[in-house]
Amino acid sequence: MATNNWLVYVLKCKKGEFYIGITTDMAKRWKKHEEGKASKYTRSHKPVEICYQTGAWLNRSQALRIERYFKGLSHKMKKQLFGKA
Repeated sequence: MATNNWLVYVLKCKKGEFYIGITTDMAKRWKKHEEGKASKYTRSHKPVEICYQTGAWLNRSQALRIERYFKGLSHKMKKQLFGKA
């Protein structure tokens, strides 16, 4: 049975890049990013803030589709949606 507690999040990184991911526990995931243990990308592109997150009401499939959509946007569009980079 699928759980509906997934969320999509966007991190702003030190040099203005965006990192987009999914999780079921944002606090735990943020801590992993800060420790450099969450992904190769954020290990070298240090995240500075969480600039967007959905509510934790998605199932995993929905979260993955939204993540893929956000990742496909241009950097310019991501800046417009998620704030200055």
